[in-house]
Amino acid sequence: MAAKWHGGHCSSVLCLTVSAEGLVASGAERGELALWDGGGSPVAQLRLPQAEDVASVVFSARRPSTLYTSHGESISVLDVRSLQEPLQRFHVNEEEINCLSVNDTDSFLAAADDSGAIKVVDLENKKVSRSLRHSNICSSVAFRPQRPQSLVSCGLDMQVMLWNLQKARPLWTTNLQECGMEEESLQSAGQLFNPPLAHSLSVASCGNIFSCGAQDGKVRIFRVTGVRFERELEFQAHSLGVSQVLFMPEVYWLLSGGNDGKVLLWDVSSNVGKQQKSPAKSLHRRKAAASSRKDGKLNKVASNEHPGVVPKLTIEHGEKVNWLSYAEIKGSRRVLVADQTSSVSAYPLPEP
Repeated sequence: MAAKWHGGHCSSVLCLTVSAEGLVASGAERGELALWDGGGSPVAQLRLPQAEDVASVVFSARRPSTLYTSHGESISVLDVRSLQEPLQRFHVNEEEINCLSVNDTDSFLAAADDSGAIKVVDLENKKVSRSLRHSNICSSVAFRPQRPQSLVSCGLDMQVMLWNLQKARPLWTTNLQECGMEEESLQSAGQLFNPPLAHSLSVASCGNIFSCGAQDGKVRIFRVTGVRFERELEFQAHSLGVSQVLFMPEVYWLLSGGNDGKVLLWDVSSNVGKQQKSPAKSLHRRKAAASSRKDGKLNKVASNEHPGVVPKLTIEHGEKVNWLSYAEIKGSRRVLVADQTSSVSAYPLPEP
């Protein structure tokens, strides 16, 4: 059963984050920001300027009292010990920001927006150090743990990209639509094809495995090898779009939230926790995938799709999921869910 956290917001909660000290921050429509203790009681509230929707919140990895928030085209830096006027504000994006990510050395902040731009702010010098770009709305961006110069991004252009801050162009790009072209060719002419618009990213704590949730209801998991990444696993997770994916710490357990109102927990450790494949095997796999495309048939093994992947836990949340976060509260594990309502739901999770 879910514990409902009430009293922090009047509008729909759009985003969540948890500090290293266990403090929960939530952002909502109309500029609403709230802080919660582990018991689900609101401890502070703030209305940000212009009452623009708070689309993303993230705590500093080095300074747990520092909270970065995006509202409209602006980023505000707040001190949660005294939730008042922002300590500083950045206005470097030209359109509404969808996602923030800060690297684990607290030296760079990335802000992805509706124009497709990712503005990377040098936090020490307080200026934009890099401007990266998608060809359509950039929905999610995430720095890789233990690699402060490396980040991944995805967007409604169906592209997933790997970046290094020393270069303005992506190191590697994958088009999700091209990944699924075999399936599209098998569909009947009258059947509506749902394009894999990419909505959410999450990088596992190892830094080399990351997941992507898309509009076609699928979760795709990739492995980074040097300056490129390869698709490791793909499975149908939700009957509607996957709005959120979230790797839990330390283990290859993945949470997904969908527009179908479900929150699912997946154990993908047997699929991605293996030793890195040899280059020869990777080449053989790519050739097999290419041959399967040539004869027009869908080869499940070659495409890395695993129809037999089943969730470890299914939560019938009932509302479209806006955001997922993970917290340990009084020694027990919880998934926190933000949806179309003004409350936050907290569900217990099993032990690994």
